[in-house]
Amino acid sequence: MLKTALAVIVAIGIGASIAIVGHAAADDGLVKFDGGIGVIPVSAGVGTGATATDVTRNIVDNVQPPGQPWVIRDLSADIRVGGKISVRGEGLLLAGGNGIGTTANQSVRATLICDGQLFNTDLVALEPNGDFRIDDVLTPAPPAVCASPVLLIRNTGGAWFAAGIPDLGDH
Repeated sequence: MLKTALAVIVAIGIGASIAIVGHAAADDGLVKFDGGIGVIPVSAGVGTGATATDVTRNIVDNVQPPGQPWVIRDLSADIRVGGKISVRGEGLLLAGGNGIGTTANQSVRATLICDGQLFNTDLVALEPNGDFRIDDVLTPAPPAVCASPVLLIRNTGGAWFAAGIPDLGDH
């Protein structure tokens, strides 16, 4: 009887271990982003005139902002271990200057930043309404753990137009 009970307990333990390992393998998510923030190129300025005498550019992890502000209506991204990335953006539009309300014929890429290292997708053209989709693999492949992830949407010149808001509920 005791041998039978021990055999059942061992079998249950092995089954539970396999189930846990199988679940971990199925959940290969690295990080998710839900929502976006458009760029304001200048984060601070000094001076009382129409032109500031000293400005601080809104630089994120050594990535420069563009010359004009941009807005984004919505952004979501799912990044998997190994670098597979899916990004959906809506309404990424110029928010200043003579081209206000347009895409200025820009193309964008997604950039994941982990510990100061950049991982990029290929470029995609913005739709006339500012919508875009990226289904790609980041290069190089990001690490399996990214402690403080930053997602930037950047143009062909490397300036960042929008940032993703980390979804802290899932990962």
